[in-house]
Amino acid sequence: MCSRCTNRVGRYTQLAGACGAHKMLALRQAVLCRGRTMATLTPSAAAVATSALRAAHPVRLQSTAAAAGPASNLLLRQLFDADTFTYTYLVADRRSGEAALIDPVIDQVDRDLTLLRDLRLKLKYAVNTHMHADHVTGSGLIKAALPDCQSVISAASGAQADVLLAPGDRLRVGELELETRATPGHTNGCVTYVLHAAGLAFTGDAVLIRGCGRTDFQEGDSATLYDSVHSQVFSLPEHFTVLPAHDYHGLTSSSIAEEKHLNPRLSLPKAEFVKFMEGLKLDYPKRIDEALPANRACGLQELSEAHRALFDRLSTA
Repeated sequence: MCSRCTNRVGRYTQLAGACGAHKMLALRQAVLCRGRTMATLTPSAAAVATSALRAAHPVRLQSTAAAAGPASNLLLRQLFDADTFTYTYLVADRRSGEAALIDPVIDQVDRDLTLLRDLRLKLKYAVNTHMHADHVTGSGLIKAALPDCQSVISAASGAQADVLLAPGDRLRVGELELETRATPGHTNGCVTYVLHAAGLAFTGDAVLIRGCGRTDFQEGDSATLYDSVHSQVFSLPEHFTVLPAHDYHGLTSSSIAEEKHLNPRLSLPKAEFVKFMEGLKLDYPKRIDEALPANRACGLQELSEAHRALFDRLSTA
């Protein structure tokens, strides 16, 4: 950060005791200096800016989940694909044994099936938050192994699936219920699945930890993303846990409170957010040419030789 803006951050922070607006100015100056985000600030500047924002918004940063009712039967596992930095979530109802997998990855299907067998769960749904461009979904291979499992995606995605969801639709897994909330902007078909009973929001690529999905391809639109996140995600109770589809910095979860107030992109005013997103110069996604055609067909179009062998094995097992 330039010396001028560093001085401004320090000055705004000093004035914070007299005027709460200066706390916001400290972070704003840090984030907007030369178009940088918190991740690219010097440690001292980032610490000053974050401290100022935390003081301005004394929010509860630890998430809590209800311990009574259906949530007491919740079994949740967060699984990771190191090649694509993708999180897959196993959501299961202990009492009934029914389960759903959110955002399965084709290269991790064996892992996921093994876990289901180990925990003696019946997979009811293989669910996607959107039509991914960075990996091929595992839904098709899972269905080859578990024919009673149904694939699920939003109708707005344009992809094939057994269940095509509209905003407000709910998926039942035993006594657990996942609400579908439309959060387009990264793609037209992005949705967030909310498990109200446990205070969980599976946000896909719409809200990442201190970030958001890119908006420069695949029907992306920055203004749409901003509006959908603020109306459909940030309107949830602040203690709800945010569980994203990806993380590239070793983090596993966040909260609505944290992302509303500490996300250096989504906490900006709308016009500044749009300008920032338009200014990003990102590389072409490495696997998009493979992933998009396959994901339109539930992950089963033009399988690689290795994936075809796995499909044949699972289909005849």
